[in-house]
Amino acid sequence: MLTARDIIPHGEWNHANACDSVTLDFDARHRRRFHYHGANGTPFLLDLPRAAVLQNGDGLRLSDGRIIAVQAADEPLMQVRADTPGALLRLAWHIGNRHLPAEIHADRILLREDHVIRAMLTGLGAVVETVLAPFTPEQGAYAGGGHDHTHSHGDDDDHGHDHPHDHGHGHHSHAH
Repeated sequence: MLTARDIIPHGEWNHANACDSVTLDFDARHRRRFHYHGANGTPFLLDLPRAAVLQNGDGLRLSDGRIIAVQAADEPLMQVRADTPGALLRLAWHIGNRHLPAEIHADRILLREDHVIRAMLTGLGAVVETVLAPFTPEQGAYAGGGHDHTHSHGDDDDHGHDHPHDHGHGHHSHAH
C-alpha cells in the first residue's frame, strides 16, 4: 500500500500535479495514522510522526512521489455574529472560556453545532445561524502552526531554565 509521510503546505506545491484528492471534514483532517481512498480511488496510508491538522490545499506526498491534494469538506456549523465588534469579542470570550474549537473571523465565529451553546449565545445577544462551510478552528497557542511542530515535555522537564513549572494534568485552575 502507498504511504504518505510528508505534508506539503498549501502554496508550496502545484495543485495541477495532484494525482488524486481527499475531501475531509475537520476530524478526518486531524490525524496521525489513517487509511484513506482518494476521490479517484487511490488507496493510501497516512503515517505521520505525530498528529497534525491537514489544511485545505495541503499536499500529501506518497511513497511513490505522487501527491494527493487535501480539500476541507463543508460541514454543518453554527455561524455566530453580533451587532458590534465589541459584542463579538465578548461572545468569543464566553466561547473560549468553554474551551470550544472555534474558527475566528473579523465579523463572525464558526463553531460546531451544539444546542446548549446555541442557546447560551442567543441569550447573550448573538445571531446564530446554521451554515455549511469548511471548519478550520484555531489551533491554540501551543499547537505550533498545525504542521508537525508540536512537542511535549515530561513532568520533570525544566525547559533549560531555573524556575519551576507545573506539568501536571490539572492545567485549569478556574471553575466553569
